[in-house]
Order: sequence, then C-alpha cells, then structure tokens
Amino acid sequence: MKIHVLIPRKLKIEVDKELNLSNLAFSSGNFKESFNHLERAHVLGQAWPIEHTIVHWKMFVFAIKIKDRKEVLGQIPRLLIGGLKSFIGEIPVGNTGGSNVPPLSPMEIPADLKLILRDSKK
Repeated sequence: MKIHVLIPRKLKIEVDKELNLSNLAFSSGNFKESFNHLERAHVLGQAWPIEHTIVHWKMFVFAIKIKDRKEVLGQIPRLLIGGLKSFIGEIPVGNTGGSNVPPLSPMEIPADLKLILRDSKK
C-alpha cells in the first residue's frame, strides 16, 4: 500500500489551474463548463487527500449554488470518504467525481490529462 500525502508541485499547479478555470466559467454563467473543470481537477488530484477533498468540497458548493439536490447529496459521502481513500491509495483511477457516476468506478482518463499525470512524476 502506498500512502499519499503531498501532491507533486507540477500536479498541484495543474489542479489549481482547473479550479481557476471552473471559477471563471461559473462567473460567466457557463455551469456545464465549470463542472467539467471540476471533474478534470478531480481526475488530476484524486490520488492526493487534500486536493481530492478540496475538489469534492468545490463540487458540493457548486451543487448548492445551482440548487442541484442530487449533486449535493451525492457529494456528501464523497467528501467523507474520498480523502481517506486517497491517503491509502485506493482510488478508482480516472473517476470524474460527480454524482452522475458511480463513486468506485474507474474511468478512462482523457489523453491530455494522462500526459499531465505522466509529466508530473518527472
């Protein structure tokens, strides 16, 4: 078992970039694009407890703001368990983190995010 604590600096920059893009899209009323950036941040940061939890918190707040009850309720267990699963290295790789997908199902990682994940290990 590999314990994850601190995200590599290069990867942290990419997660933060996606979170910023999400905020910009939300500010301009493009909620679909905003959530897409949250999902991308989730894929990039899900192996790291702090970033994983932050992304789920932002998804939770997003859902509250747009009054999406299903997403609000779907984020609660993810908030409670996601960071712990990251800490012990048991994550469904590629999962986008929204309540529209099963929380434990691995998913295909988009090619551009695969490159970012690969390059962040260098």
